[in-house]
Formats: sequence, structure tokens, C-alpha cells
Amino acid sequence: GHVTDWMADGVMALGALSHSRFDIVLLDLGLPRKDGLTVLRQLRERGDETPVIIITARDDVRSRGSGLDSGADDYLVKPFDLGELAARMRVAQRRSAGRGDPLIEHGDIRMNPVTREVLKAGAPVTLSAKEFAVLEALLLRPGAVLSRTQLEDRLYGFGEAVESNAVEVYVHALRRKLGSEAIRTQRGAGYFVPR
Repeated sequence: GHVTDWMADGVMALGALSHSRFDIVLLDLGLPRKDGLTVLRQLRERGDETPVIIITARDDVRSRGSGLDSGADDYLVKPFDLGELAARMRVAQRRSAGRGDPLIEHGDIRMNPVTREVLKAGAPVTLSAKEFAVLEALLLRPGAVLSRTQLEDRLYGFGEAVESNAVEVYVHALRRKLGSEAIRTQRGAGYFVPR
């Protein structure tokens, strides 16, 4: 359910983080060219508050303390269960958005990012992975207009081909499933869910 971008080293990671907005960063400490702690410190020094989870084989208390004190939101030692990583990612993203409840509710729409279920007035709505991603992005920021480019970033990673009208297709499908007023268009700017 995530679009991921992988960077081979710390220099590339900092470059990507300088030019694009990410929902969360999974950061290995043992990166070539620039280690993970340096990447994390530089990220925080420039005021970037993107949630960061360190994933590493370094399991000593000193490394964990150093990582968390440098600005990481969480620290996970390899090997780990992917289900646990996914849960920790959801928690970090909720905290970053100032939410405690894992459910996202807006009007009569209820979304559960854990189970990937969506209910409209209590009735289940089946969404594709891309439709879910667009709806989640909009519901997390009610009233905020998200541009086509911002929504494309939620749907596609670096190097993936983006169809010219992909966002419009997903928004149209969501309106058909959730009602024509669920998502609104602000001409020339993007899409939003009304407050």
C-alpha cells in the first residue's frame, strides 16, 4: 500500500529529501558515502520533520539512544517482522499528523489504514490500492487543496511512468463510489475534501 523510493547511499537520500516530500523515511545507519546518523542530523538541522524510523542491525543501547536523540521517531533492530514495521510506520505517521486514533473519519466516510477498509454511511466500499492512496491523502488533510503533482507523488515512485490523467481517473472513480460531493475540484489548483 505504499509507493517507495530507494536510495543507495546517504548522499542520494539527502538529495531526494531536498527535492521531494515524503510521508516517512526508513533509514539504515550503515549507508555508504554518508552514514544514516549524519543524514538524520542534517535532515533535522534544516527543519525537516518527516517521520524517520531507523532500521538497523545495531542493537546496542548506545546506538539506539544516539539514533533517537538525533531526531528519529523510532528505532527498529533487524531482523524484524514486516507487520511490526508497518504498524510502527502507521504510528509515526499518525503522530506526525497530530492524530492518536488509527481510524480516519470524515463526515460519513470511515477509513481504516490498518485493514485498508473504507465505509460510506456504514456500508463497505471497495477501492483499488491507488484509489485508497488518493482518498487517504485527501482525508488526512481535510480542506487542504492537494495538487495533481502532490497526489501523483503518493501514487508513483521515482522513475515510474505517470499516466497524464491518472489522478483524474482515480478521483472520478472515488466520486462514483463515495458521492459526487465527497471530493471537490479547485480549478487550476487541485482537489480537496470539504471540511
